[in-house]
Amino acid sequence: MNIRDEFDTIAAPATPMGAGGVGIIRISGDKAFGIIEKIFSNPKFEPGKFKHGWIMDGEIKIDEVVVLPFFSPNSYTGEDVVEIQCHGGVNVVKNILNLVLKQGARMAEKGEFTKRAFLNKRMDLSQAESVADIIHSKTSEFAKVSMKNLSGVLKEKINDIRNDIFEVLSKITAGIDFPEDVKEPEYSYLIDCFENILDKIDNVLASAETSNIFREGAKVTIIGKPNVGKSSLFNALLNLDRAIVTEIAGTTRDVLRETLDLGIPVTLIDTAGIRENEDVSKVEKIGIEYSKQSLEEADLVLFVYDASKGMDDEDKEVLQLLQDKKYILIANKSDIVQKQEENAFYISAKTGDRVEDLRRILKAKVCGIEPETLDFVTNTRQQACLKKARNSIEQALLASQLYELQDLISIDVKSAVLALDELTGELLTDNVLNNIFDNFCIGK
Repeated sequence: MNIRDEFDTIAAPATPMGAGGVGIIRISGDKAFGIIEKIFSNPKFEPGKFKHGWIMDGEIKIDEVVVLPFFSPNSYTGEDVVEIQCHGGVNVVKNILNLVLKQGARMAEKGEFTKRAFLNKRMDLSQAESVADIIHSKTSEFAKVSMKNLSGVLKEKINDIRNDIFEVLSKITAGIDFPEDVKEPEYSYLIDCFENILDKIDNVLASAETSNIFREGAKVTIIGKPNVGKSSLFNALLNLDRAIVTEIAGTTRDVLRETLDLGIPVTLIDTAGIRENEDVSKVEKIGIEYSKQSLEEADLVLFVYDASKGMDDEDKEVLQLLQDKKYILIANKSDIVQKQEENAFYISAKTGDRVEDLRRILKAKVCGIEPETLDFVTNTRQQACLKKARNSIEQALLASQLYELQDLISIDVKSAVLALDELTGELLTDNVLNNIFDNFCIGK
């Protein structure tokens, strides 16, 4: 759908299709109230008051429902919106939706309700994207941070930066266009302004890596030689018996993956013990190769050795594989060790001693900060726009330090404004906008 086309009336289920207590069908557009009046037994609506009655197909009662009316512009989309709350059976929802479509609505596209909210100025693009983040969030903490974006925290930060840039641009433009009445701003003023703007952009970009980890998750791989307790640690961190644990070296032959919720989604990976000798079977060799592949893709490695035996040459050979990786040195089996060395984190996967401490350390190592300290998150599209704006301001700063003509400096400053307009959605193409909302589900 072209974003400049006149909107027609759309409808879709706003709840997942399936058995449940309640199903919701959402209708948005100029015909929303006209459609519901044709199929509802109690159709006189007032703002702020829901109505109880029956959905009717002619003389046939389809379902007993509650209808919530939202009059434009005080609705989610900014249009007239009607929500039908019916019983949650698949066939009930389908029957009511078919009636609505028969009366002149069309099926909504992915994210079209939120797209209309954006186009009708009910939210900016960063807020609209936060809706998708809330829907698809893998942890409760990320959902909470995304809710801050929805409330407009990121929008305020970006608008603050844009206002600063626009103020500088206005003064430069006034000096260029009206030289007899307005003096060009001093270069020292421009330098101070551009440095301040760069600081503000850097403050927003500072959480970029953390934002990406919160959204996409992290991979944590457990590595070590055979029989040091890797699978026991895997089970202890997950708090379930997922991996087979025996005293026989080489029990784990394959890679096991499970999701660990640490406030960020962590894929915890248990691997086959790495060892190099002639006694290794063909199957175990394959498992060892898989272990090395998992090591390559890991964001963080838990290197485990047997604390009761100390670190030997085989352990050190495996440790050599981690030279370019971020890792935690874990001494397992602390329950049977008398003396502890200072350079390792001691734990007993068998008794659970210090497992909770390790979870906290994992979270800090992977994420860097506590989720609740984040005021907002950014996605890769927003980060790209901010970096584009930053590059332009950096060029303007350099030009100001070299006392270049201010009409040339203004070109870079305008580019920074356009980059931020792209972030908030003031400047967008249909293709970019449609690509964003394709990540939504139907009905949102």
